Amino acid sequence: MNRNDLRRVDLNLLVIFEALMFERNLTRVAEKLFIGQPAVSAALGRLRDLFDDPLLLRNGRVMEPTARALDILQEIRPALDTISGAVSRAKDFNPASSTEVFRIGLSDDAEFGLLPPLMAQLREEAPGIVVVIRRANYLLLPALLASGEISVGVSWTVDLPANAKRKKLRDIPCKVIRGDSRPEPLTLDDYCRRPHAMVSFSGDLCGNIDMDLARVGRTRKVVLAVPQFHGLRALLAGTEMIATVPDYAACPLVEGTALRAEDPPFPIDPAELSMVWSGVHHNDPAERWLRERIAHYMSRALPIG
Repeated sequence: MNRNDLRRVDLNLLVIFEALMFERNLTRVAEKLFIGQPAVSAALGRLRDLFDDPLLLRNGRVMEPTARALDILQEIRPALDTISGAVSRAKDFNPASSTEVFRIGLSDDAEFGLLPPLMAQLREEAPGIVVVIRRANYLLLPALLASGEISVGVSWTVDLPANAKRKKLRDIPCKVIRGDSRPEPLTLDDYCRRPHAMVSFSGDLCGNIDMDLARVGRTRKVVLAVPQFHGLRALLAGTEMIATVPDYAACPLVEGTALRAEDPPFPIDPAELSMVWSGVHHNDPAERWLRERIAHYMSRALPIG
């Protein structure tokens, strides 16, 4: 196909094709791209004609891409990334007048403890923008970045897509949250004897804290695991349960409540909170502005009242 023949190809079809390869579901593609499902079905038909291949085949209740479809995806993704980057870099960005939609992935601790001050600043500087938050953690971030469902994420991170970039925001020191009325600080024996609550996205009953305890030859007993930090306020109040949380999550937990935060009675190796983003958006003026604000407002120490 020469360059003149490219005039017959609708770029929108290739965007829909990429979404179909990741979602493998017409309804989800329609929701993701804000178009009707009949339009997605029609686009799939046109794509099948364009590439002379069925592209997606039903296998029971799911749709699976053909081998040819996967080959096409590997060929066109770099081209789409290049086009997207070129268009983004050509745009000026004025926060005061922008109506940009930003899609951010946040771990629950970052959303709970660090998003409010960031959002206050974003709304002050750019009142017309729209911010979409997706729940993410180290397991979900790579797929969300690779599929383009988010452009930037904040979490503890491990493996990332090849084109992703990473910036350390801060260490994650821990605080122990307690809701009892006794004034004395917790000893290590108290800490190990008390029942523990923890926030666990996946429902696990152990985490990095348990490895830190093991290094001093101790263990704890987790009696409650919840998926979000917000619920700890009511669950800990007036009980013997304690929870070990990032310092920035401790701030909103104790604010305006009878809960209090104190240092743990044993050494805890701090993890790192990182900002990660797709290389496609690295030079996008709007995304660069957003990353600068995230780096500033999510790296500052917050006072614990």
